[in-house]
Amino acid sequence: MKYICLLQSTLRRVRTATVQCNCSIPDPELNTRIGLAYVKEAKDRGADMVLFPECWITGYAFPDIVETNLPSHEIENHPDFRAWYDAAIDDNSPWLKSFQDIARELSIGIVITSFTKGIKRPQNSAFVIDRNGEILLKYSKVHTCDFAAERILESGTEFKVCDFDGVKIGIMICYDREYPESARLLMLKGAEIILVPNDCGCMEPRLQVLSTRAYENMVGIVMANPPGEDAGCSCAFSPIVWDMNGKSVKNTIMLADNVTEGLYLAKFDLEELRNYRNRDMMGNTFRKVSAYQELLNDKVDAPFIRLKR
Repeated sequence: MKYICLLQSTLRRVRTATVQCNCSIPDPELNTRIGLAYVKEAKDRGADMVLFPECWITGYAFPDIVETNLPSHEIENHPDFRAWYDAAIDDNSPWLKSFQDIARELSIGIVITSFTKGIKRPQNSAFVIDRNGEILLKYSKVHTCDFAAERILESGTEFKVCDFDGVKIGIMICYDREYPESARLLMLKGAEIILVPNDCGCMEPRLQVLSTRAYENMVGIVMANPPGEDAGCSCAFSPIVWDMNGKSVKNTIMLADNVTEGLYLAKFDLEELRNYRNRDMMGNTFRKVSAYQELLNDKVDAPFIRLKR
């Protein structure tokens, strides 16, 4: 049965519930059980959608082989790597289905994350599930951290946007946010709100980055990050940095501390957001794209040359 009244494009507010909880243990059954409890709490607190940190179902954990210097083909054939690949989920995973079922049962949106099966290696992926339990979007992280453990992942190849309750939602994952092109492409594809599953520390400069991504693209931004020393700080930023009189205003909607586990809510007024996007001069307004051709040049010169491990 479709919840027609909840799919209207006249939705005035989007309430996101952000999960700030550690879930690094590779135990899908346990992680799913904890995750479902957070979904129920989010529904009880009036959320329209709940956002999980990076790789929730499988845990953000890598096999020990990642610390070796084996060549690529030997890594892929190593039994530890094969076991890790086999543990990655696919689109028919029972753990994923559990989140689809509860989304349908409670009529709530969910952004759930996991390592997923790529062609030869796992991918770092997020699924956007609608209120009817349908998968609206599967996004695999484009900017994998190739300088670290994620070098053994398979990167995604495309940024994607979907329609949730009449709101255009985009996804970028953790390191994606360091590149302005990620959020810019999502904005160009129509995103109004960008959701960011995350798992990292050193959050102070990264909060500044997310605030800037919201400002420069005129999009809402929400990030979920596990707690820890110099970690946590799950947040939400509005694109609105000027009031109607042109006076600057703070754009932080929600900011958690770094250590407290829990569920953090943020609310976006869609009428206010859209009115701002219709009048301000950021986003896709007066860009001089003819001067941007060098952005497609993939040559890397000093000082940015890095050796891959």
